[in-house]
Amino acid sequence: MNCKTLSPDRDPMGRAILDFQQTGKAGRLRVLSTMFDEDEMPVEHLFRDLSDMPVQEQKALSLANGRILDIGAGAGCHSLALQAMGKEVKAIDISPLSCEAMRLRGVRDVECVNVFDPSLPDGYDTILLMMNGAGMAGKVARTPVLLRRLKQLLSEGGQILMDSSDLKYIYEDEDGNFEIDPDEDYYGEVDFQMIYKEVKGDSFDWLYLDYPLLSTLAESCGLNCERIVEGNHYDYLARLTKK
Repeated sequence: MNCKTLSPDRDPMGRAILDFQQTGKAGRLRVLSTMFDEDEMPVEHLFRDLSDMPVQEQKALSLANGRILDIGAGAGCHSLALQAMGKEVKAIDISPLSCEAMRLRGVRDVECVNVFDPSLPDGYDTILLMMNGAGMAGKVARTPVLLRRLKQLLSEGGQILMDSSDLKYIYEDEDGNFEIDPDEDYYGEVDFQMIYKEVKGDSFDWLYLDYPLLSTLAESCGLNCERIVEGNHYDYLARLTKK
């Protein structure tokens, strides 16, 4: 895993977030993939209030305690909700444009830093990875590296709260069976590229983990894994703690 942050000229999501913060509107944030048809991310969704968040996110924010680290904070909606609850939170993101938008929105502790940067201090009681934050591992094979890094950042007795989705529903046939080829790469490994106006981002890997696989990987890293919330569409919230 590298320790890099994004260059503003290669950061379409950050540009869209900052535009929305400064003007109240944004153009189309296009999402491309070799696996799916072109899609679009609604930028206003990144600015949602607590009442508009799905149950997994609301539950995670209610469970967050102590010193909180919000990884991949984006537009800062989770950090702002935590601040409104009177909780102490540090928001980090690799996008300098997103970090600028968060500061403008009133997030008090913001840093543009990669979670793998050794300068990032440890001792957090809660680490949040929302909106499928575990996906930043990109590949199943790289997930233990991420989990071990998160474990390093935890205080004794701390917790990691992350949500994800199981993409197996894509392979479900009319009879309810799942047509997944076991000889292919893991079906939750996806590639994406984002484009906003004239800003084209680099292609990147993203990962959607089914809960049993996350639990197995966590166990291999010396972490307990518990499913806190199970959604209606193969999505869930998990809590990981040190053994």
